[in-house]
Amino acid sequence: MASLENFRLVVFRAVAEQLSFRRAAEELYLTQPAVSLQVKALEEDLGVQLFDRTGSRVALTAAGKRLLSYARRAAALAAEAEQEVTALGGEHAGTLALGASTTIAQYVLPRLVAEFHRRHPRVQVTLISGNTEQVVAALEQQQIALGLIEGPAHSRDVKTEPLLEDELVLIVPSAHEWAERRTVTCAELAAAPLLMRERGSGTRQVVEQALGREGIRRSSLNIVMELDSTEAIKSAVEAGLGAGFVSRWALAKDQRAGRSLQVVELEGVRIRRNFLLAVTAAAAVHGLAEEFRGFLVARAAEARADKERK
Repeated sequence: MASLENFRLVVFRAVAEQLSFRRAAEELYLTQPAVSLQVKALEEDLGVQLFDRTGSRVALTAAGKRLLSYARRAAALAAEAEQEVTALGGEHAGTLALGASTTIAQYVLPRLVAEFHRRHPRVQVTLISGNTEQVVAALEQQQIALGLIEGPAHSRDVKTEPLLEDELVLIVPSAHEWAERRTVTCAELAAAPLLMRERGSGTRQVVEQALGREGIRRSSLNIVMELDSTEAIKSAVEAGLGAGFVSRWALAKDQRAGRSLQVVELEGVRIRRNFLLAVTAAAAVHGLAEEFRGFLVARAAEARADKERK
């Protein structure tokens, strides 16, 4: 089914969100002159300038910022209309925009999206991946319909509900002095070289909060490197740069676990958390977003029941 959104608004949104005519053209599979032509025509129709162009720099004018807000609302309404109308024919169709924290995007979401797509083959899923702060920002800006995050949202405009259980574990290289030990103390951890996720990461927030409850302040940790993904943490640990915390989901099918990477327990500390399903607080979830939310909740309930049976 063709998109119900006005094409010029589609082009405008892409440029406004990318702040680049080149990247917008790549995203839309258009030539850069074609993108510029659509924006120019829209500006002429409205009688206002939407972008300030100074050299290679592109910025929204006041009018552009105001239009972007309405363009996002128009896109959401068009998507909702498309989903509701196609659902009346007994089959869901349309585009579902999701956002997910990097651990979830890498290790949890792919198989869930694949299963959902098998049930609804006419649904196209788009995914924004980033840390928790970035996914929350995408929700606030109405770029996505649902978010899956690893830490607190810290936003009044976003509400969350628990989805899947997770545990963060400490890993070291197999040649590390701790690899043969069952546990290490918090004091030993504080003195050791530590690899951490970047600020804004839900994983980092949860680890710092858990260690804080044990009396270990962030300032007392010997953080030697900050990295922007779980895979980067695992590779850096494997290279012998330090110890790091990762999700058990990230080790579930990793052939390096137990060979070049070793899990070490932190004495008296278990760092458990929930992956959270996040939505905007002001608007109800409709259409495909509600269908996918229900699917996720059902699959999470099945996973909990399987775990309890084991």
